Amino acid sequence: MSQRLTLSRAAHIVGVSRGALQRKMREGELPSHDGMVSTVDLLRAYPDFDLEDSGAFERVVRVKEEAFGRRVMERVLPSSQILAQRLFAQSQELGELRHHLQGYHQLVLALRERIAQISAERPALQVEMAALGEALERGLAAVLGSSEPSDNIAVMDDMLKVITAHVTVRPSGREFLVEGHDTLLRAGLSSGLALNYGCGNGNCGLCKARVVTGEVRRVQHCDYVLSEAERLQGYVLLCAHSPVTDVVLEALEAQGPEDIPEQRIVARVKSVAPINAAATDTLLLHVQTPRSNRLRFLAGQSLTLALAGDGRDCQAIYTVASCPCDDRNLHFHVARPDHPGEDVFAEMLFAGGLKSGQEIMLWGPWGDFTLAAGSSRPIVFAACDTGFSPVNSLIEHALAVDAVESLSLYWLATRSDGHYRANQCRAWAEALDHFHYFPLTAPDAATGGLSTARAICAGVLASGKLGEHDVYLSGPEAFVAAAAAELAAAGMPEAQLFLKVI
Repeated sequence: MSQRLTLSRAAHIVGVSRGALQRKMREGELPSHDGMVSTVDLLRAYPDFDLEDSGAFERVVRVKEEAFGRRVMERVLPSSQILAQRLFAQSQELGELRHHLQGYHQLVLALRERIAQISAERPALQVEMAALGEALERGLAAVLGSSEPSDNIAVMDDMLKVITAHVTVRPSGREFLVEGHDTLLRAGLSSGLALNYGCGNGNCGLCKARVVTGEVRRVQHCDYVLSEAERLQGYVLLCAHSPVTDVVLEALEAQGPEDIPEQRIVARVKSVAPINAAATDTLLLHVQTPRSNRLRFLAGQSLTLALAGDGRDCQAIYTVASCPCDDRNLHFHVARPDHPGEDVFAEMLFAGGLKSGQEIMLWGPWGDFTLAAGSSRPIVFAACDTGFSPVNSLIEHALAVDAVESLSLYWLATRSDGHYRANQCRAWAEALDHFHYFPLTAPDAATGGLSTARAICAGVLASGKLGEHDVYLSGPEAFVAAAAAELAAAGMPEAQLFLKVI
């Protein structure tokens, strides 16, 4: 019998993005009912799916693990208590199924007995009863002797229900899966949701949400005390609870940059080093926030950095290159200034003026260079040199959200180490069928902006229309201005063109 799956669960099982499933639904290749798909229809759409070798799924998991730096222990089985409860629930389902089967068995035996009784009592009906009995036996033989293959997707879904739980968030309708030891908050952030939270440690209560249906269990200590009325209404702290069953939550989510409050945090420098051995003119600044005071931001936003204490004259605004799903470890890509006095903070970094363990002040976040809310259109990113910094954050976030049909990156280099993360981009392109990488070079930003826009038009127009895509441009002003003007002249809608000057 076919089972119904949510879009997130179906994508998780067959190893494709939710955007890819949505495209098949739009094109009529995959029927859907109330946002859910049947395992039978899913097998028809993906006939090559193999339960023993779900390679696409493994590749996506590997890329996500590498992209977000998740620890191995976060991917293991749930706690023994939660695992026991999930296994007990499946045992109950199996018990109910056995009960129904026993009932059907008794019904068949009673029907056989009744047919024999009618044949004995009413000889005139013996021929009809004999035919009815033969039809019953043929039907039973067909069912019991059927060689029809099992529903592998349903089998995979049953297995995943033991180690993962499906969560739906109201009123947005967003979905995510909770794996291993993850709390609801951590799993939601890792899946790209902008949930409301503060400390992430059970102290502030900002991640309070109401469980509408399903069962959760507290897995982390928390000091914040919910009122009796809140407990009776089903409120829990997302940072301290993990789902036992599939869950529906009512929770606050940021819809855009205006929903993220300004924050001031004293953090510590984790490391300052060249971003790779060949890119000596680009530094990776790794800053770590306190466990009790994490930084909330959206992918693509910027922060003001300054030396803590009396060093406020030495400050700069840099975009965060890392994903919001890891709110403690913030990465910044800092280029060596071309001219003295152009970026005093960067000069201090390259001179070795910031050491590991030193305190640094962060405040923000700033900017609206973020993914368009609710859009599932294919995305084209175009970056010049360190304009890749916010794009890196946006790509990791888009992979976490898993709702976009395709992602394309055009990365222009005007410096010798302009493609300082080329290996990572090639790995994305190799591992993900819906990610495409195009490295470009040019002598200057303005010339490169023009050639990049023309490359985008040639690539996009070969498979569709510019108006069917969202385009994000990031880099020096000359690059952004030239590329934006060329794309606008080619018919790119202004509302779907997002600009970031670095």
